Amino acid sequence: MAQNEHKEHPKYMYIFLWLAILTAIEVGVAIPEYSVVLKAILLIGLACGKAFLVAAYFMHLKLEKRTLAIIVIIPFLICVFLVIMLMPDLTTDSRLDEVAKPAAEVADTNGN
Repeated sequence: MAQNEHKEHPKYMYIFLWLAILTAIEVGVAIPEYSVVLKAILLIGLACGKAFLVAAYFMHLKLEKRTLAIIVIIPFLICVFLVIMLMPDLTTDSRLDEVAKPAAEVADTNGN
């Protein structure tokens, strides 16, 4: 019996190149002055792409059963959902006004 058959392994250097490209894009997105929401969405999207590549190829989850994929995907979707739902709270300046107002009142009463 000839054992010339072998499994096709992912091309790790090819995946590493994609990770390096995505990292360079992340740095390119982080440097210019975009709105906070746009920058956060772009960086989170790029990070999710990199996380998928690492999990699929370096952690070999691409070859796993469907059940394991569901176990990984459900918490990821919950995390993305929470980030999206909390985005308005994280990007508003009104929460900073609530903190600064009592400090200004204390400074005003000490000055009089």
